[in-house]
Amino acid sequence: MISGTIVRTKAVTGLAVAQLRRSPGRTALTVLAVTIAVLSITLLASLGVGVVETGEDGLENADQDIWISSDPVDPSASGTENPIVGSHTIAADLVERDDMTYATPIAIHDVYVGTEPDELERRPAVGVQQTHEDFNFEDGEGFETPDEAYEERSSDPTTEEIVLDPRVADEIGAGVGDTIYVGTSQETAPDYEFTVVGTSQYYSQFLGSETVSLPLLDLQAVAGTTGTDRATFVTGNVADDADREEVAADLEEEYPDYDVRTSDEQIGALLEEQPLVLASGGTLVGLAVVGGLVLTVNLFALVAAQQRTQLAALRAIGLSRRLLAGTIGMQGLLIGLLGGLVGLAATPLLVRGLNDLAASVAGFEDLLQTPLEVYVIGFGLSLVVGTVVALIAGWRAGRYARIEHLEE
Repeated sequence: MISGTIVRTKAVTGLAVAQLRRSPGRTALTVLAVTIAVLSITLLASLGVGVVETGEDGLENADQDIWISSDPVDPSASGTENPIVGSHTIAADLVERDDMTYATPIAIHDVYVGTEPDELERRPAVGVQQTHEDFNFEDGEGFETPDEAYEERSSDPTTEEIVLDPRVADEIGAGVGDTIYVGTSQETAPDYEFTVVGTSQYYSQFLGSETVSLPLLDLQAVAGTTGTDRATFVTGNVADDADREEVAADLEEEYPDYDVRTSDEQIGALLEEQPLVLASGGTLVGLAVVGGLVLTVNLFALVAAQQRTQLAALRAIGLSRRLLAGTIGMQGLLIGLLGGLVGLAATPLLVRGLNDLAASVAGFEDLLQTPLEVYVIGFGLSLVVGTVVALIAGWRAGRYARIEHLEE
């Protein structure tokens, strides 16, 4: 029984290889088509995964355990009221707790920037106490607010330094060391001069647009919110021996007017505010799988149809439909294996190129992400589905492989 199966497998394999060798051009095109099907899955699925995870990565990179905010929680709604009042006082109270080690407010506001008072560009701005090593500056360095600035709390900017997204720097024609105008309106911007100290895309990846960064106190000064000390978030880290969920629940009771979330909960809140992100990510993955499946089905149906004459000849000499179907199925396995391997090998190269393009055009680094599941889906469709579809196509083709086809 086993020996008979081995013999039939060898015969089917030999016939499949002979058929593929007989038409090298068709075989090469078929392998290329499978490669394209695999790439359509891996690249679109990578984009879908990346779209969903981009926002998550932004918060994870922020490396904060606790987020205090108030509706709306969508940071892309730049220029909103910054609903947290007395943000520095809240941050100071948090640091005094035994279960907290660090806290800082963050403000988001739209500002106008430019090298000329009458040529200003509107961009979202993030106000923070200082920059850090994760900014990955392309040029220059960051800023740090001196301690005395917090004690005096001036209504005028004190540090007067700003970090620009590289694309913003190019658009307004400014570089490190240049002086630019910054304000929350075109009328007030000429009153405030800032020095560009660096260029970085750090917050651009988080907000999804070309963002500038400046000291929080300076942003409050140009926005006129120094007196109320407004911020969008107050973030902090818990002590090593403290539980984030317990600390968040405790702070929720202490600050009932605000929303207190752990970093994971904040990610969920942000995604809830952006349902199109989830929908588009899921749609891309679905389209990748369905599109690859349709392409594979049509591909092997065409391969079987093109071999109808050869199948008719094999049928005429006594080969069964089962053996004919196995021959086409083996071709599907071999073509799927080769096309799948080529597609998987090409995926990281294309992903790297597309990520470089996305980073230069849209400011998103690693927008396409390829977890192991993406490769498994792509290779599995080319191999398993390709073989099954080829078997079915071979069975149907064997049904119509009659002697009259040899006479045509």
